[in-house]
Amino acid sequence: MKFGVAHPEPSGGTGLPAAAPEPALGENAEAATDAAAAKPRRPRGRPRGFDRDQALETAMRMFWQRGFEATSMSELTAAIGVAAPSLYAAFGSKEDLFRAALQRYLEQFRRGHGSVLATPGLAAREAFARLFDALAEGFAACPTRSGCMLVAAETGGLGDATQLREELGAHRASVEAGFRARIERGQTEGDVPADADAAALAKFLSTVVQGLSIQARDGADAAQLREVLRTALRAWPSA
Repeated sequence: MKFGVAHPEPSGGTGLPAAAPEPALGENAEAATDAAAAKPRRPRGRPRGFDRDQALETAMRMFWQRGFEATSMSELTAAIGVAAPSLYAAFGSKEDLFRAALQRYLEQFRRGHGSVLATPGLAAREAFARLFDALAEGFAACPTRSGCMLVAAETGGLGDATQLREELGAHRASVEAGFRARIERGQTEGDVPADADAAALAKFLSTVVQGLSIQARDGADAAQLREVLRTALRAWPSA
C-alpha cells in the first residue's frame, strides 16, 4: 500500500477535489465510529476456499515421493496453491506439516492393510502372506513408485531435523512390534512353534518389507516383489 503526502493547495486551485472537512464532535463523530465498525474487515489467516484436507493429501504425496529435505516449502505452496503464510497458519512449521502428512499416510495404511494380520481364523503365516501380497501390489501400482513412506521419507535426507529421524525410527519400530505381536499370537494359538524366536522373525520380516520399498522405487514389478516375499517366508519356522 502506498501513502501520499498531503500538500496545501496554492491559491487559485489546481482542479483537484478539495479534502473532505473533518467531522464535527458529537453525533457526527458517533456516526463515523459506527460506520467504521460496520465496515467489513479483511479476514486474516487462511484464504477463503483453503481445503486443509486436500492440502495435506498433496503434501503427503510430495514428502512420500521426494522425502522431507528434498521437498521445499516453495514447491509445497506452489503445488497446494496457497501462500507460505497460509500454509504456516494451517500447519505450523515444515516439520509439523510433515508429521501431519505422515500421520495421514499411517491412517490410510491401517485402513488398507492394517486389518489383514488381525483377520480371525487365519494362521499367522497365511496372514503375513496376504499382507505381503497386498504390499507388493500396492508398491508396484503406485504411479510415483514411492514405496513405503516410512522408508521413502528419508530418501532425500532429513537435514537437521534429528527429531523427525527419531520419530520415523519409532514408527518403523512400531511396525516391527506389530509383527512380533502377531507371531506371538500364533504361538499362543498353536500355529507357530513355541520355541520360535518371535523377536528375530519380526525383525527379519520388517527388514524385508523396508528393502521391498526400495526395490519398488527402483522399478521392480509386482511379480518380482511377490517373489521376494515368498522367498522370505521360506524362513518361517516349521512346526
